This record gives sequence, C-alpha cells and structure tokens, in this order.
Amino acid sequence: MKEFYENPLCVRYSSDAMKRIFSADFKFSTWRKLWIALAESERELGLPITGEQIEEMKAHIHDIDYEAAAAYEAEVRHDVMAHVRTYGDACPGAKPIIHLGATSCYVGDNTDIIQMREGLLLIRRLLVNAIAALGSFAERYKDVPTLAYTHFQAAQPTTVGKRATLWAQDLILDLDNLDHVLSRLKLLGCKGTTGTGASFVALFDGDTEKVKLLEKKIAEKMGFSGAIAVSGQTYTRKIDYFVLSVLSGIAQSASKFAGDIRLLSHMKEFDEPFESKQIGSSAMAYKRNPMRCERIASLARYILVDTLNPAVTAATQWLERTLDDSANRRISIPEAFLAADGILSLYINVITRGSVYPKVMEKHLNEELPFMATENILMYCVRKGGDRQELHEAIRELSVAVTKQIKLNGAENDLLDRILQDRRFNLTGEEMKEILHVRNFIGMAPQQTEEFIRNEIAPITEGNRDLLGLDVTIRV
Repeated sequence: MKEFYENPLCVRYSSDAMKRIFSADFKFSTWRKLWIALAESERELGLPITGEQIEEMKAHIHDIDYEAAAAYEAEVRHDVMAHVRTYGDACPGAKPIIHLGATSCYVGDNTDIIQMREGLLLIRRLLVNAIAALGSFAERYKDVPTLAYTHFQAAQPTTVGKRATLWAQDLILDLDNLDHVLSRLKLLGCKGTTGTGASFVALFDGDTEKVKLLEKKIAEKMGFSGAIAVSGQTYTRKIDYFVLSVLSGIAQSASKFAGDIRLLSHMKEFDEPFESKQIGSSAMAYKRNPMRCERIASLARYILVDTLNPAVTAATQWLERTLDDSANRRISIPEAFLAADGILSLYINVITRGSVYPKVMEKHLNEELPFMATENILMYCVRKGGDRQELHEAIRELSVAVTKQIKLNGAENDLLDRILQDRRFNLTGEEMKEILHVRNFIGMAPQQTEEFIRNEIAPITEGNRDLLGLDVTIRV
C-alpha cells in the first residue's frame, strides 16, 4: 500500500548514488563529522576538550536515532538543536562540548557545500562518460553522409559523426564550467551568528589568530582548501546559483541533443534503445516513441525553471541572513541534482545503445541531392565552356517543373535525368556520377570530426580514465 506522495525523481529517475548524497544519513552524519572537526580543532588550539570526548563522538557518527531527533524537533522547533540533543544522548561524555561556539549554519551551510561538491563530482563522472560515448559514436560514423538541416529544411550534407561533435562540444563546454565552479567551492567555515566570529573570539579569550586557525583546520579536515573570505550568518546564496547554473547548462545541452534525436527518429534515421517487451503506445501497438529523449527534454525543462530558485533567493536575502531561503533550498538544490543525474544517465544510454540507419539517410540524401547538385553541375559545365547565364536559366526552368510535379502529383525527383537529356548541359552519365559523388558535398566533415576527437575529446578521456566505464541503469 502506498498512500502518500513519493517524489518521482527518487522512485523513477535518479540513481541510488545521487540519492545517497542527498539522503538523511549523508546529511546528518556529515553534521556529526563537522562537529567532530570543530571539537578536534578547538582541542588542538587549547580548549579543554578531551581525546575521550572526541573518540566518543567518532564512535557515533552513523547510529542516528531519527525518532529521538523528530521528538526533540517537535518540542524545540529547531532541527539543528534537535540533532545536537540526539547526538548528546548518544555521547553523554561529549555532550557539553558538542556545537561549542557554533551557530546552526555551521553544520547546515557547510553540509550543503559538501553535498553540492559530491553531487558535482558524480555529475562530472556522468558528463565525462557521455563525452566519451559521443567520441566513440563520432568515430564510428565520421564518414557516414547524412542530410544536414537549417530551419529543419534540407541543407548541404554533413556526416553523422560530425553532427555528434556538435553535441559533444556543448557537453565539453559544460564540463569546463563545472570544473571552474567545482575548483572554487569553499566552506562557509565557522564565522558565527553574523559572520564576525565573535563567539569564537570569546572562547579563545580574544586570540583572533586562533580563531583564524580554527577555520583553517576545520576546512582541511573536511577536505577543502579553505573557507569563503567573509559571510553573514550564511555563505552568499550566489554560490547556489552558480552551482545550479552548471546543471542548467547540462540540461540545455541534453535537451538540444534529445530534440535532435526526436527529429531523427521521426525521419526513421535513428532509434533510441527499445526493449524487446517495451510498449510504445497503449493504443498503437506498432509505435516506437522516443520516450527516453522525451524524458530528457522533460527533466531538462524542470532544471531550467528550477535554476530560477537560487537566483531569486540570492536576490532577496536580507542583511546578514533571513530564513526564507531554507525551505526553498531543501527542495530546489537536491532536485536539480537528481534530475541532472537522470538526464545524463539517459543521454549515455541513448548514444551508446541507439541504432543508426545509414540506408534511410542515403534515401533522404538522394531525394534532395538533385537540387543540391545543381550548383556543382553549373560550375562543371561552365568549366567545359558553357554559358553560365544560359545554364542557370535552364536549371531554374527544369527545377520549377520538377518541383511542381513532386508537390502536385507526388512524383519522383527526376531533375538529374532531365539535365542529362538536355543538350544545353552536354553531360555524360559518367560525368554526372562523378559530380554526384558524396565527397563533393560533405566538405571537411570527416576531417573535422577526426580533429575534434583528437584535439578535444581524447584529452578529456585520457585525463579521466579512472572515471570511464560507468554502467548506467534506466529504471522506467
């Protein structure tokens, strides 16, 4: 029986690894690790805290009594103090020194930064694997010609591999942005209720150098290079916006990719993975709807809108702090990560297990090639001594006539046959075959693909070999 709402991001879309990062166990055990780092650092700087107290705290990092914490919170209406008391019950010897000198944001904000860092690292792994998968795809299909489209109207041909480099380039830009934001993440530190460190100055009898060392020690113990330079009670909420902007960029890239695949699926040039027992439509049994790519687009839309949350939050904070950020951040930040995790898992699944249909691409190319070839035919015939203006008018006349037959009667495109039969062009079948060779239309696409793989994708895959080989699971 399931009588209460369950978040679809958790039950349908996100991986267990990402859900674990934003779980209660991760959050509250991190609070306890931060309290230990605080106590250890305070002891190292001379406060009367014993090794036994710290060892007692370390012994109870993970055995969190959630029922007791909930009972305390119902009484005091304060989640941090509820967990301080719960931890104190588990560590009676250390109870007097838990949270010594700290404010709620010491555990809350620092944990948020730690969770976002872990979330970005997982997203980074998915991103690297998606880029690697696109590299393999591009290499496999670098020479396979296909119609390119501008305005979704047939344009000069490209290759399937070259098109994939466009998708990869977007993700590489996202990776650059992620690495920049990740490299600049710092803890809030331990700056007290309004960011002045006053409570810690009092604890250390006015020794401000010890207060500075305290923050440095805590950051090192938690695996950070340092804390932000200044704060109110919280770190600036612009950091949340920068982090979610990374996820928004990934959502943009993935949605563009998914839209392209949906268009190609309509033209029967590409099929996303389709399981042997999968049902495409409850009414139309023959259908193979691109549901994975539709899901990418749907989740991406959620992230794009969700990124407005930290922007508004950052813009509306009052002075040293206000609490109207809290409820929003509890929802908007984890859900952005859960959705991004689901998006990239789907992206990898589609590009590694999808099916390409070169024969269909060839058919579509041949349908449009007569019109595209007219400029090449014109230039070739002029080089043979033909009159450009006369030949241009001949092509116009023949093209208009063929287009009329195609649109009115659904006729085949016989423009090339008409040109061959027209004495003004003076062309042989062999000459026409040479003019129509696909290499004359795809330009530098194969070469560009090879160079992009070598210069842009290979350095990423070679520099991140320890992240490759990720096995993604698509639940529904």
